[in-house]
Amino acid sequence: MINQTDVQFYRDQGYLVVENVLDTTELNHLRSDLAQVVAAAAKVTSNNDTYDLEPTHSPDAPRVRRIKHPHTVMPSALELMRHPKLLSILTRLIGPGVRFQTSKLNMKAAGYGAAVEWHQDWAFYPHTNDDLLAVGVMLDDVDDINGPMMVIPGSHKGPTLDHHAGGFFCGAIDPVKSEMDLQAAVPLKGPAGSMTFHHVRSIHGSALNRSDRSRNFLLYQFTANDAWPLVETIDDWNEYNSWIVAGEPTLHPRMAAAPVRLPLPPAPQQGSIYENQSTLENRFFDVYDEAST
Repeated sequence: MINQTDVQFYRDQGYLVVENVLDTTELNHLRSDLAQVVAAAAKVTSNNDTYDLEPTHSPDAPRVRRIKHPHTVMPSALELMRHPKLLSILTRLIGPGVRFQTSKLNMKAAGYGAAVEWHQDWAFYPHTNDDLLAVGVMLDDVDDINGPMMVIPGSHKGPTLDHHAGGFFCGAIDPVKSEMDLQAAVPLKGPAGSMTFHHVRSIHGSALNRSDRSRNFLLYQFTANDAWPLVETIDDWNEYNSWIVAGEPTLHPRMAAAPVRLPLPPAPQQGSIYENQSTLENRFFDVYDEAST
């Protein structure tokens, strides 16, 4: 699916877009499973282990901004994480040993889909080395106006910026107090079925969806098999290794120099990145205001 030029681009810029990885049948399976999960949100009144709801959610008009761990409620999402085309790309980018870490599905409905403030995934889960990345599966066509994920090229080679507010982790970088070059950010766009790959230290975020089209984005996080978490505890060795999608288990963590900040003290608002970021002092992206629409 990719060549050495693509691999070098990822190493230099910290991201890569690969178009048309999935075909129409595969996309339709994902969309069908997602529709069923969203429909069931009509019976939910508050955030839970599956749903992160928009503030304007109601039983009559279900509004979901994130499906937490879609691989646990969408059979097609569980199957996709071992897709041969996906694995062929992952092993080129982070090595022959790859472990699935977690998944989420960010939903940006037409007209109000929530923004995600600038952040680095690395701030949430530092490891012994930074051969980690996130894969974004475009379930819809993504363009400039329906809230594409934006990445600052080369930012994965820079520092790990402060993701705290008021002395607590908030999962976002303050756009006023930091030195991010936001003018350099590029949108990651493509037709439905395309995938994005961004390095765990790349600075990224996305604006509100102000278009009349949805932007549903299935995200997987993967690590090299020899990248070990610095904060999380591995309680079940067999389960931990059951998520290996390529290569073999190892008891030898690979140590690499990478700037680390721990996500402590924990965010006052737990549940998802949207809740974490609610305590950020200065926001960059607009927040949906139903009264203004």
